[in-house]
Amino acid sequence: MSSPPTGPGFEEKAETKAPEGETKAPEEQKRWAMAPAQPTAGTSGWLAFAGTLIVLVGIFDIISGLTSLFRPDYFLVAAGELLIFDFTTWGWIWLALGVVQAVVGVGCLLGQMWARVAGIVLAALCAIGHIAFLAAFPVWSLLVIALSVLVIYALVVPAKTASA
Repeated sequence: MSSPPTGPGFEEKAETKAPEGETKAPEEQKRWAMAPAQPTAGTSGWLAFAGTLIVLVGIFDIISGLTSLFRPDYFLVAAGELLIFDFTTWGWIWLALGVVQAVVGVGCLLGQMWARVAGIVLAALCAIGHIAFLAAFPVWSLLVIALSVLVIYALVVPAKTASA
C-alpha cells in the first residue's frame, strides 16, 4: 500500500492540473455559499380544495342541465314560474357552465393562473344563475350559492405563485 503523495511538490502539481476558471478567491466562495435560495412556489390546500369543489359543482351543474332538458317535471315549479327563461334554456345554460367549470377545476388543480381567474368568474356566474333558479330548486340553489362563495374565497386567498 502506498500513502497519498504529500509535500511541496505535490501541491504544485495539483495546482497546475486544475483548470484556470475553477479556482476562486475565498470571498467569491463565501458569496456563493451565502446566496439565497431561489424562491419556489408553495402549495396551497385552498387551491386544491377550490379545484376539487369547482369540478364537483361542474358535474352537479351538468346533471342539473341534463335533468332540465330531459325531465322538466322533476322541478317544483312550472316552466312559466321560473324567474328567467324556461327549463330547456336553463338546461343548456347549466350544461355549458358545468362543462366549463369542470375544465377550469382541473386547471386550478394543475396550478394555472388563468384557471383561478376563470374560476372566480364562473363561481360568481353560477351563484347568480342559482339565484334565478331558486324557485325551481330552493335548497340545492342555496347550497350551490354558498359553495360558490367558498370557491371564490379559496381562489382569492392563496398567493399568486401558489399551486395546488
